[in-house]
Amino acid sequence: MSRAWKFQNPDGLYFISFATVGWIDVFTRRVYNEIVVDSLNYSIENKGLELCAWVLMTNHMHWIARAAEGFAMPDIIRDFKKYTSKQILKAIEENDQESRKEWMLSIFKNAGSYNSNNSTFQFWRQDNKPIELIKPGQIENTLKYLHNNPVVAGFVNEPEQYLHSSATDYGGDAGLVKIQLL
Repeated sequence: MSRAWKFQNPDGLYFISFATVGWIDVFTRRVYNEIVVDSLNYSIENKGLELCAWVLMTNHMHWIARAAEGFAMPDIIRDFKKYTSKQILKAIEENDQESRKEWMLSIFKNAGSYNSNNSTFQFWRQDNKPIELIKPGQIENTLKYLHNNPVVAGFVNEPEQYLHSSATDYGGDAGLVKIQLL
């Protein structure tokens, strides 16, 4: 892995992206989205996540975040991904309404069989591609990019209309996750 894709500065503000294995559109169901939202709030309150912006798309998510003093971003992400993986996989398995259950679980199981870090399933891809935001204008441009993801995907006309994003916080309304405005 290139040094460009690692957390070099423990105090840095980063743009972080991660996706489901096979880019599977898992987050089309509210129950799975709620697991992510609850875990984000838990990570903020208990794991040292200082989240400044976020968006959850159907198969990936983006953050602008840093680790609080005494915490490390790789550890925060590891714990977040581990917990959400287990909870979402359990929710998929137990969801009698999930028409894609067997298909999704077979892909996650196959991906897990190729990863020595997993005993059975792999839900998230292992790469996070952190980019430290240090250049002038980089934070503003990245924030616009992140919040415009649902607009570009055609889900909404304005970023503030998308429920699973911090765009509502920047629009003046309280969102689902307790973020720190930039």
